[in-house]
Amino acid sequence: MDEKPTTRKGPDFCSLRYGLALIMHFSNFTMITQRVSLSIAIIAMVNGTQQHGLSNASTEGPLADTLNNLSRSIKEFNTRASVYQWSPEIQGIIFSSINYGIILTLIPSGYLAGIFGAKHMLGAGLLISSLLTLFTPLAADFGVILVIVIRTIQGMAQGMAWTGQFTIWAKWAPPLERSKLTTIAGSGVAFGSFIILCVGGLISQALGWPFIFYIFGSTGCVCCLLWFTVIYDDPTHHPCISVREKEHIVSSLAQQSSSPRRSVPIKAMVRCLPLWAIFTGFFSHFWLCTIIITYLPTYISTVLHVNIRDSGVLSSMPFIAASSCTILGGQLADFLLSRNLLRLITVRKLFSSLGLLLPSLCAVALPFVASSYMTTIILLILIPGTSNLCDSGFIINTLDVAPRYASFLMGISRGFGLLAGIVSSTATGFLISQDSESGWRNVFFLSAAVNMFGLVFYLTFGQADIQDWAKERTLTRL
Repeated sequence: MDEKPTTRKGPDFCSLRYGLALIMHFSNFTMITQRVSLSIAIIAMVNGTQQHGLSNASTEGPLADTLNNLSRSIKEFNTRASVYQWSPEIQGIIFSSINYGIILTLIPSGYLAGIFGAKHMLGAGLLISSLLTLFTPLAADFGVILVIVIRTIQGMAQGMAWTGQFTIWAKWAPPLERSKLTTIAGSGVAFGSFIILCVGGLISQALGWPFIFYIFGSTGCVCCLLWFTVIYDDPTHHPCISVREKEHIVSSLAQQSSSPRRSVPIKAMVRCLPLWAIFTGFFSHFWLCTIIITYLPTYISTVLHVNIRDSGVLSSMPFIAASSCTILGGQLADFLLSRNLLRLITVRKLFSSLGLLLPSLCAVALPFVASSYMTTIILLILIPGTSNLCDSGFIINTLDVAPRYASFLMGISRGFGLLAGIVSSTATGFLISQDSESGWRNVFFLSAAVNMFGLVFYLTFGQADIQDWAKERTLTRL
């Protein structure tokens, strides 16, 4: 049977742990905007006609003197913004390069965060990512190789930040509030995707595509100041936490306390099928999610034939649904658990099923409704929205089966997800370069097949009990 800890109710939405969730929401918002910036900017970077209708964006001078000085300077900057000859295959490699970086640091950063603390590791990762975002337009002028290198290093920095979050939640999140807190924090990804895709096209047309990187890189630097000031690794050391909330968190986690020094049982982990079920779920989930986040502006631009401004606005709409479903899914999952309506494993498998099956059905339907503008947009909205229900499923399942090693295992889990992102981004670029119509159809069919494999595997082997190798060993001296 799944254990349902019962502890005295602590302060709720006005508590410090929910404030931490909001700050982490902002951090995730910042990182995803920096990651997705290139997806919307690349439409203008490879097509000079997208910038104020200028057919030769690399060579024309300032516009007529009828504009005022500010407008003239902005236009002049736009006309100097470079346009690059990057093929779909090259774009696919550029998009996937950030995943190469993330996957390199996820596992070691997760282990080190569990030992040395996540605050400084996550903050440093966010700062490095922000500085590299500011440098991206200059790197593009030096060539595609430097862009790939910059994106790879940026991925390494973000890998440090993504993994460190679960080390913090292992010490801050009471078991019956895990879904709420992690989904509030995680919804920053969907909200950030919405904002960058919504305003990215507008920024590109009004100021020039380089300002997409300048604005969101600067936002990340501001977020770093907030992070280092407010966040602490452990609630027992936070100077502003109330006694009541501290007692509530500590007592609720008493049965899952971890020793400061611990070895990682690698062999036991490798033999653990419930862990492989989580890894497979991550691989399937990230396969389709990466395609949507990375290629949605391109898909809308090429299939629906809209300009960069409208493409950005339309591309942002699905992530409003994603952000809402992430938070509502977490609230519903914790409601079902707190009222003892469903067992923990049932909740995890229910939300995992919804998060993998529903977007697969939408993806399979997309090629057949390409002629219908409204139906296509509705399906594109539903894919990220329903997919994020997984956040209350296998995404946080490592906190159930091995809370002592949650950060380390989250690093491995995201490694599988990012491996899927690398393969899916590269494969998508290759498929659509052969033939656009049949290429997109094969992309969506393959994504649905990968999702179904992950779902069947997780339903078969997924568990929510703390594994024997993850339990605290108590030594008794005679």
